[in-house]
Amino acid sequence: MSAPLAVPAMNRHTATVIFLHGLGDQGAGWIDLAVNWRRRQKFTETKFIFPNAPSIPITLNGGMRMPGWYDIKAIDDFSTEEDEAGIMRSRTTIHRLIDAEIASGIPSERIIIGGFSQGGAMSLLSGATCEHKLGGIVALSGYMLLKNKFKDLVPEGSPNKDTDIFMGHGDQDPLVLTEWGRMTAAKMSELGWKVDLKIYPGLKHSAAPKEIDDFEDYLHVWIPDLEEGPAHLAIVMLTAAWLLYRRRTRPRSTNMRRNKAIVAQE
Repeated sequence: MSAPLAVPAMNRHTATVIFLHGLGDQGAGWIDLAVNWRRRQKFTETKFIFPNAPSIPITLNGGMRMPGWYDIKAIDDFSTEEDEAGIMRSRTTIHRLIDAEIASGIPSERIIIGGFSQGGAMSLLSGATCEHKLGGIVALSGYMLLKNKFKDLVPEGSPNKDTDIFMGHGDQDPLVLTEWGRMTAAKMSELGWKVDLKIYPGLKHSAAPKEIDDFEDYLHVWIPDLEEGPAHLAIVMLTAAWLLYRRRTRPRSTNMRRNKAIVAQE
């Protein structure tokens, strides 16, 4: 596994975002997130880390090696075919990245874990089972891993049961089906997490500008720059109020008709 890509904070380093790529991608595939925010002078106190998954054989692709956080063995009935050992190895890697940021002086509450697709699935598991209180968890086109064991992996008295989770998903995703995103959000909510799932019309297996804008809105609330003036604080407070209103007024997902495993081929 190659070293993570890191975009340092422009000013005093007070927060960190760790973002995980999907199957077959690299950390460099998402570095434009940080570049664009830098260009607009956003999150100037935030360090962005884009880890690289190891190159592993992917069973579903005939054993071809490619960057992946875990093997994908089958496209159907995935709950019985999950690469638990690979998933847990990647979780350890991600937790070590979080530990390193805390050791460098960053409060855990100002560390965000997120990702896309396979990376989004890992961010949900790694964030929910982290022993440190995080600032937020993001899963774009993600899904729940180890569904039948998920609850047991969460530490007793988990500090992240009240950590916000933002999930974004396209309604035309042919790989990680929208239904799996809805079922994941419903299951996480059932287990006690606060989940905001937003569905994007016409979006396939990718990220949309509006989705990134919503991600940005959450970051403004979770990890605002600490040295900004009163005007910036007012914007943060208004954004927080809007997010709270949206959460309280949106209808709860009831799409639990199928018992299909919350898994997907990417």
